[in-house]
Amino acid sequence: MKNAWAVRIATDEVLETSVQLGVKNIIFYGGPGVDLLPASDQPHGKKRNTYEDYVALRERIESYGLKVVGCENGFISNPKFYDIAFGGPKRDELIEELAAEITDMGRAGIPILAYNWMPNSVWRSAGTQLRGNTDVTAWDSDSPDQSSILDISPETEELLANYDTSRENMWECLEYWIKTITPIAESAGIKLGIHPDDPPVPELGGVPRLLGSFDGFKRLTEIVDSPYNGIEFCQGTFSEMEDARDGGIYEMIKYFAERDKVLYVHFRNVSGTVPKFNEEFINTGYVDMKKAMETYHAAGYKGTFMDDHCPEIVGDSEFPGNWGGYRSRIFAQGYIQAMLEAVTGERPE
Repeated sequence: MKNAWAVRIATDEVLETSVQLGVKNIIFYGGPGVDLLPASDQPHGKKRNTYEDYVALRERIESYGLKVVGCENGFISNPKFYDIAFGGPKRDELIEELAAEITDMGRAGIPILAYNWMPNSVWRSAGTQLRGNTDVTAWDSDSPDQSSILDISPETEELLANYDTSRENMWECLEYWIKTITPIAESAGIKLGIHPDDPPVPELGGVPRLLGSFDGFKRLTEIVDSPYNGIEFCQGTFSEMEDARDGGIYEMIKYFAERDKVLYVHFRNVSGTVPKFNEEFINTGYVDMKKAMETYHAAGYKGTFMDDHCPEIVGDSEFPGNWGGYRSRIFAQGYIQAMLEAVTGERPE
């Protein structure tokens, strides 16, 4: 098992810091449907990123002695791709467009593409604070202050109103996507994994959430039983599920890791499950993180653990990744690396 972190912009500073801190594995944000070069803030200025673009990124990261282990993506939250999520007239054309880029990614040596199935993205209510005035995000199903982390425009809401957003139709569309894209990914040598719905509630903004339960993910992984149809196992979000209560989080880890469905892990902690929770420091939530990592290890998991949604520490320096700055992320990295060594008896790869 090994450690990683995810970066939006692969600057010289972040790559040098990765080398210094022993973060040998890099996950980058970008991929299909994104108008920027991979792991960059520069527009690519063309229809999509190409094989050459992904090779250039991989070779640049490898020049530091580091390894690309995956890509994080959220194409389904782009209204352009709503025909895939809900079954519109351009569905096959859009799938073909995504498949071409996914194929190029696989050919370029990108081993994993992780994505989600949340057309209106991640939602949160008002945040809260932990020790020392540390800001974290939170969710309360009873709060009137709920919104997507994306700016859902009136035009997008009007667009959504024109689709069949029933749960049954959304499952049919997800199954169509999985059955179409999995053999393409397999032929290109790139594994695909879906992130759980965050927060894991039945519906938000009038749009059903399909992947917020143990049964939902069993159904997903059984659509096509292939190692190329897997899970971006955000342990934080799985820990928010009702199914995580009373030790259920360890049961879900064991079930999917034993079946080789866990492509990589977002190793983070939360205060509890829906209907109300907040994010935590990696070592202050309700999940026993050592027991969790031991469960992955015992189940034969050999993949990557990355920090995720780190708390906002006062005075921190911005990190070009997900929530949380350098200090907060380095704290989580140290914890993950020490935990890996404690559980496996070996230093992380």
